[in-house]
Amino acid sequence: MKFFSSKQRLAIAAVVGLLILFLLRPGISPLKKHIANAISRAVARPVEIGSVQLRFLPPGFDLENVIIHEDPAFGAEPMLRAPEVTAAVRLLSLLRGRLDIARLNLSEPSLNLVRRGDGRWNWEALLERTAQTPLAPTAKSKAEARPGFPYIEASSGRINFKAGAEKKAYALLNADFAIWQESENAWGVRLSAQPLRTDMNLSDTGLLRMNGIWQRAGSLRETPLQVSMEWDRAQLGQLSKLISGTDRGWRGEVRLDETMTGTPANLKVAANVAIDGFHRYDISSSEGLRLAAHCEGSYNSAEAVMHNIVCGAPVSDGEITLRGDAGLPGVHKFNLSLEVENIPVNSVTQLARRAKKDLPADLVSTGSIQGSFALNEDPSSSQGTQLAGRGEITNLRLQSAINKVEFAPGSIPFELSSGGVETKKMSGRFSGNSASAAANQFHVEYGPFSAPLGRPSPTQVRGWVGRSGYGMTIRGEGEVQHTLRLASLMGLPATKASVEGTAVMDLQIAGSWASGAGENPFGFSLPDVTGTVRLHNVVAAVRGVNSPIEIASAELKLLRDGVRVEKLNAQAAEARWTGSLALPRGCGTPAACVVHFNLDTDAVGLSGLREWLSPPSRERRWYQVLSSSAPVPPSFLQNLRAAGKVSAGRLLIHTVVAEKVTASVELERGKAQFSDLRGALLGGRHRGDWQIDFSGTSPVYRGSGTLSGIFLGQISDAMHDAWISGTAGGTYRVAASGADSTEFWQSADGELQFDVRDGVLPHVSLAMDEGPLHLKRWQGLAGLHDGKVEIEGAKLISPAEAYEVSGTASLGRELDLKLTRAPEMNVGATAQVYSITGTLAEPRVKLTPTPETRAQLKP
Repeated sequence: MKFFSSKQRLAIAAVVGLLILFLLRPGISPLKKHIANAISRAVARPVEIGSVQLRFLPPGFDLENVIIHEDPAFGAEPMLRAPEVTAAVRLLSLLRGRLDIARLNLSEPSLNLVRRGDGRWNWEALLERTAQTPLAPTAKSKAEARPGFPYIEASSGRINFKAGAEKKAYALLNADFAIWQESENAWGVRLSAQPLRTDMNLSDTGLLRMNGIWQRAGSLRETPLQVSMEWDRAQLGQLSKLISGTDRGWRGEVRLDETMTGTPANLKVAANVAIDGFHRYDISSSEGLRLAAHCEGSYNSAEAVMHNIVCGAPVSDGEITLRGDAGLPGVHKFNLSLEVENIPVNSVTQLARRAKKDLPADLVSTGSIQGSFALNEDPSSSQGTQLAGRGEITNLRLQSAINKVEFAPGSIPFELSSGGVETKKMSGRFSGNSASAAANQFHVEYGPFSAPLGRPSPTQVRGWVGRSGYGMTIRGEGEVQHTLRLASLMGLPATKASVEGTAVMDLQIAGSWASGAGENPFGFSLPDVTGTVRLHNVVAAVRGVNSPIEIASAELKLLRDGVRVEKLNAQAAEARWTGSLALPRGCGTPAACVVHFNLDTDAVGLSGLREWLSPPSRERRWYQVLSSSAPVPPSFLQNLRAAGKVSAGRLLIHTVVAEKVTASVELERGKAQFSDLRGALLGGRHRGDWQIDFSGTSPVYRGSGTLSGIFLGQISDAMHDAWISGTAGGTYRVAASGADSTEFWQSADGELQFDVRDGVLPHVSLAMDEGPLHLKRWQGLAGLHDGKVEIEGAKLISPAEAYEVSGTASLGRELDLKLTRAPEMNVGATAQVYSITGTLAEPRVKLTPTPETRAQLKP
């Protein structure tokens, strides 16, 4: 029977070692050197230690400012820095006169992993040394002369990546890692860290976990290894920003599981990747969408090529399968085939709803997709990359109850084409920049297929989708309303107004997956729709006006920077209009950009315009009194911004006709400015400026201008009473409001500076048998207030006398005027006062205060 057991002997040895350290207490400098040499033997790098303190329980040392220097072939910066390190010693090694480190605990270390230009990493030398050095396992069970590989553990560390002397932006933060010798010929590694980029602010990049074991071998390429890796809870937008430096705008939670077994010369790789809750950043959906795939292959490090790749992604009852060989990035060698088998179109539609904005929420589809494709590239061949294949979407049907549309083209063929296709050949299928873009890149070309749009002859559609963008051509005739609903079904910008009629289209729709500067921060750009549309017999209902706009014909030109409507022939407000319109692209709403126009009409009536712009009021029923009223959306004119010129051959203002009327018009969200309003009026000319505010409950008018050469006889004719003749001119200003002419004149406030020459007042006679009052000149200022015209101090000169006129005349044609013959105006004459009352048609003239003077009304 042995006197002491092995455990007892180990305990006695530990006590003896502690007593030796306690009694002898070696100096710090020799102790630092021994510890540094012990760590250096384990990691095969020069080691520097700032300070050392003894630990007795458990036995070991507290080290500060530990530096593990780098191999000069990889740079001058240290491989590792650690402000605090705890080193535990093997006590039995002290009894043999050797300091053997059993465990190293590093607190908040900074580790640099460096890759040279030849592709070699700085940690490879460490692996090769451990494979060649006869170290004992970390957890060796019995005492032996060989030093043991220490258990190296780090917490809250940082792992940096370098390419030569350049430190990359990629790093691992909050890294907990450990390295140990698992057995006589095997080593292990464990890592848990958060990936980040030092040049940008990132969050939610997930947690990266790795466990690995490698074995002793003659060379690194022949080293057997087994590694499992898991990347969990990474957000897709942050992950894309980590990898590419840009948040691509996609959202979802990413999970990656990967295992690698074998040797670097022949490494078996298996991976599962899944994205839960996939959607675009600006598309919210309560329905989760999961994308998942499983891949297997064999990696050859000498060739840097993955062989025997098999990736499968099941989609409902179908599957997408990728097979072949492919080189890593930078190695232009691959031979891949892709099989698409019975993929439901509805699954693709659900993916599209989360990737393409403005698709209907209730979009459903039927049909299936199948195809076979091949991708090849051989560096030894001069043909470059070759891509080919064909497929078909069968029994396609799209429906949306919200948009009240169904699209059922049947089957749509498509094929893959390589870059370098002749531009001349592509120009026969597509137009302009779309043809050049498709010809110079790999792309999927689909169609042609027929799109029924409500006309006897279906519209023909074909298009392409490439790495950088997409394009489509639409040629044919269709019903406007049907076409607009189909555009909404496809997520294209389309007006929601009620429009009926036909359109002959030659359109090109093109776009890129990434936007230019000045657009949204995630790079999603709206498609460009260009081409021409010829409209015929279109009736468009416009919110806020009393009747629709009827377009007999027009040519719509969609340019990259704007939209032009030419050869317009339309009817609105009981008038027929011709001319053109122009609108910048990308406005979104009528209030966002200014519409430029040039419109002409042969004849238009002011009453017709007012009636067209004044829709009937929405009266509420008696039983709706207690219910809350729904908000009324603003009318089209209250949102519209426009500027341009308008001309009318004849403008009917009640019974007065103005001819050759022109004006510059500006519309700004319910406010209209008519500048330089000119026209022939009442035998003379008018020029002025008017403003109309439609934004309130009742229109508000303000105007000013000049009149010249007006024939007063035409005013009499318009009033159906020959009460005046002659010519006149003057200036005016007026402000009023009201929905009709009665309200306008009752609220009107203004003034008129007038000058009448060579006129006659046929109904007024100032002396017995003298006849009508003749006017050589009558000038003065008339004010309009409270429905009355007020005259004060006007000068009237007749062939016989000169008078001062004052008083009022109501809009109901009631008169209360005084004509005063002042001595200062008629030298040697006595003052006379004539009062004129009654109506404009039947005035009563009375001379006061001289009783012998009488005036009579001409019979």
